[in-house]
Amino acid sequence: MGLAQRKLHDLNGMIEFLARTGDLARVRSEVDLKHELAGVAARFEGGKAVLFTRLKGHSAQVFTGLYWNRRILARLCDVAVEELPFLMADAVAAWKRSPIDPVVLPGGPANEVVEREPDLTRLPIPVHAVKDGGAYIDSSIVIARDPDTGVRNASIQRFMVAGRDRLVIEMDLGRHLRDYYERAEKQGVPLEITINNGVDLGVHMAAVTPAVAAPIDMDELGVASQLLGEPLQLVAGQTVGVEGVAHAQYIIEAEMLPHAREPEGPFAEVTGYYATRGDREVVRVKAVTHRREPIWHTIISGKEVYNAVGLTAEANIYKLVSSQIPGVKAVYLTHGGCGFYHAVVQLRKRVEGVGKNAIMAVFAAFPSLKMVIAVDDDVDIYNAEDVEWAIATRCRPARDVLVIPHALCHELNPTTEGSVGSKLGIDATAPYPPDPRYERAKMLDVKLEDYEIE
Repeated sequence: MGLAQRKLHDLNGMIEFLARTGDLARVRSEVDLKHELAGVAARFEGGKAVLFTRLKGHSAQVFTGLYWNRRILARLCDVAVEELPFLMADAVAAWKRSPIDPVVLPGGPANEVVEREPDLTRLPIPVHAVKDGGAYIDSSIVIARDPDTGVRNASIQRFMVAGRDRLVIEMDLGRHLRDYYERAEKQGVPLEITINNGVDLGVHMAAVTPAVAAPIDMDELGVASQLLGEPLQLVAGQTVGVEGVAHAQYIIEAEMLPHAREPEGPFAEVTGYYATRGDREVVRVKAVTHRREPIWHTIISGKEVYNAVGLTAEANIYKLVSSQIPGVKAVYLTHGGCGFYHAVVQLRKRVEGVGKNAIMAVFAAFPSLKMVIAVDDDVDIYNAEDVEWAIATRCRPARDVLVIPHALCHELNPTTEGSVGSKLGIDATAPYPPDPRYERAKMLDVKLEDYEIE
């Protein structure tokens, strides 16, 4: 059953679900959007999602923590935790096989209120980390159209508020939005976009689908339709020729200006470090529409980003690698690796040497990775202690460690120069054929409920 059939097609429905399942904490004390909100939210990281109901100087509410707990996400999707990446992989595969186009409605909840003289300072946009350069929009879905073909793209970018109607955006290399913008800039024209805040889980997952899994000539919003179980509903822009998400909380209509750069940063990024300040692209806001009682959605850099990106990346990596390497069971992008840089691949080994092949295939499937560890299927890849045990007892460094210098990496990682750095592969699989010395000790499997325990 899709998210829409379970009434989880918007942020309100998801918050109500979390309240029913005991997965929501409501902060009723007044908090300041500058630093205090993020400070309180950080104390809940990895546990319950958080709804802030009283904000200093604002009447709206702010929600965070939707993505920092995989068990909560699994309950929302009605699947086991281990099945989450495969749910995403199946949605992407179904979208490629038989896409469901979004539908455009004349109106929707997201434009119950229309503000044609926008003032971003009136929106409840937090300042997160203590050295951030300003208030940041970091969880919203950007929708743009290819300037040549008109195909829609969905992505998540960071925007720093630079004025009442001005934002500055940071775009990673290789992203489709950056490709759109650079082509529009060459023509000397602005690129129109909508920035959609407070969307459903399906739209968010569509936006973080890796570029290698989402061809530039296909509308990524179709992935959201697959997860929703029905066509995603959009609304036409009031001032731009790009649609917004009908059930969003806010839609910011804007245009990315050609040949305009202004300072952006620092910002507490996925790495756990501050991204440096630099001159980046400028966005002019033309209108803001929102619900009558909107809830702003923000993401705290950390586990939320690790899971939001990791789930779709894991799914794509698994699909690509399992088609090439026999015995691949699962892939996990670890939280210690920022959800971007370290992967653990689990194998059912049936031939010697397959661990190293799997490592190289995983690197090829997700170029941002810095380290890949291959383990056997008796190792819990979600347990860092178990993975470390496999390295300690099964890896022979002289033959099982691969170092790949001067490779394409992720430019936000401070160990890279530009986007070039080194990669490390660790084969922590036991020898094949099986060696009795590597047989893992086991205890009798019992059920504690069968015993009288005080």
